Amino acid sequence: MAGPLTILYLAEAAPEAAVLSSGVLAHMVREAPDARFTIVGSPETAPLFRDTPRLDRLIVLPGESRADWFRLWDRLKDRRWSVIVDMRGSELSKWLRRERRAVREPSQLIEHAVEAASRVLKLEEPAAPHLFFSDETKEAADALVGKGRPILAVGPGVDWIGKRWPAERFTKVAAKLLGDGGPLQGGRLMLVGAGADRDAAHTIRFAVARERTIELQGKLDLLQTAAALRHARLFIGADSIWTQLAVAAGAPALAVFGPSNEAVTGPWGGKSVRGSRSLEEFRAIDPGLNQHIQHMMDVPVEPVLAAAIKLHARTEPEPVLEPAHG
Repeated sequence: MAGPLTILYLAEAAPEAAVLSSGVLAHMVREAPDARFTIVGSPETAPLFRDTPRLDRLIVLPGESRADWFRLWDRLKDRRWSVIVDMRGSELSKWLRRERRAVREPSQLIEHAVEAASRVLKLEEPAAPHLFFSDETKEAADALVGKGRPILAVGPGVDWIGKRWPAERFTKVAAKLLGDGGPLQGGRLMLVGAGADRDAAHTIRFAVARERTIELQGKLDLLQTAAALRHARLFIGADSIWTQLAVAAGAPALAVFGPSNEAVTGPWGGKSVRGSRSLEEFRAIDPGLNQHIQHMMDVPVEPVLAAAIKLHARTEPEPVLEPAHG
C-alpha cells in the first residue's frame, strides 16, 4: 500500500515574499489532507512555517552558496518525493527523485505576487496568503493582546526610509478612527513591528490613552505577530512585512504606497493608497529606489483616512438575524 503523499516546499528567502506566497502552501495543506510536509526556508522565513499541519521537517537553508545547496541536497536525496514545489526557482528539484515538480520561473509579467505564486500550481483561483498558528503561538500572542474593545493595528515600520510614511500622519488617522464618531470609537490601538520600529511609532502611541494601547514592537517574532493580528478589526501600514502578516492573519489591511508597486505587493483583498506621484516618477529621481530620501511626504492624511473608513465598512460582518417566532 502506498504511503502518504510527501511534499517538499521551498519557501522564498525574504519574509515578505514568503508570506505573499504562503497561500499556495495552505492550499496544499487543505487539498491533500493525508500529505506530509517538509519545508525549507531561510533563517528569516523558516520560522513562519513552523506551525504548518503535518510538518515532518522544517529545514533552515543558512545561505545561498554552493556548499549550502549541496548540504541541503544531501539531506533530501534519500527520499522519493511525491511533489516538490520550489518558490525559489532553484535547480534543486532536478537533482532529487520525485514524481512531480512545480518550480517558480522568472517572469516579466507585472502581476500581483499572490497571482504569480498561484500560477506555480496552475490554480484556478489565486490562493490568498495564509499562515498557520499552533495553540502555543496563539497563546503567546493572546497573552499580550488581552481582551476588550475592537483593535486598530498599526505597523509603521519599513525596510527603507523611502517607503516610510510619517508617524504623525499615522497618528492623525488612528486618532480619527478611534476617537469620537470614528468607526472604531473607543477601540484599542495595537502597534506591531520590530524593536527597531519603536522610534517610528513614538508619536502614534499617543493617539489614544495609554490604557487603550497595546505595544508589541520587538516583543513577538513574526509568526506570533501574525497571530496577534488575528484580533485586529483593521490594520494600517506601509509596503512592508507587517502588512503582509496582517493579510495572512485575515485582518482587513490598508497600506500606504509611494516608491513601490501596489499592483505587485499591495495587501491582497485590502486597499492601497498612494500619493500624486507614480512609480515611474519616483524612479526618475531615485533610479535604484535605494537613496536616503523620504519619498512619502506627498501622501496626505485625508485619502488614507477615507480609505480606512471605506475598508472598515466593506468588511463589516453581516448581522446575525434571529429566527422569526410564529
